[in-house]
Amino acid sequence: MLFIASDHAGIKIKQVATKYCKEHNIAFKDLGVHVSDSVDYPDMAEAVCQEMLKDIENSRGILICGSGIGMSIAANRHRAIRAALCFDPYMAAVARKHNNANVLCLGERVIGAGVAEAVIEVFLNETFEGGRHAIRVEKLTNTKD
Repeated sequence: MLFIASDHAGIKIKQVATKYCKEHNIAFKDLGVHVSDSVDYPDMAEAVCQEMLKDIENSRGILICGSGIGMSIAANRHRAIRAALCFDPYMAAVARKHNNANVLCLGERVIGAGVAEAVIEVFLNETFEGGRHAIRVEKLTNTKD
């Protein structure tokens, strides 16, 4: 399952993400926000992460805020979450292929709708290469606090 959320600064790109999913028959759950009232991005990131952690092997997330930075920091507080802030399709491809990223973070004030859609498409369609990358990802998972 794909879980999608934004804060008030990411609503337009969240709409791009949900539209893409509908057009491509991708199952998703929109966890908000739906209005432009101010909300705290850590709360939205936490909502997605908590849903993902129920079935981490079969879940992915998309988080959007103004820059994408806050969402990335908030999501990466969870050991099983590998959130990647991506500004272009190449970054999304590498995030999936090499880092097995399971959360895509986007900044609405940084990229436009067209680039965001291209990044989302790559993130949702690329697969993890494994091999030498699996060893590195395992080290991230086993990192101690």
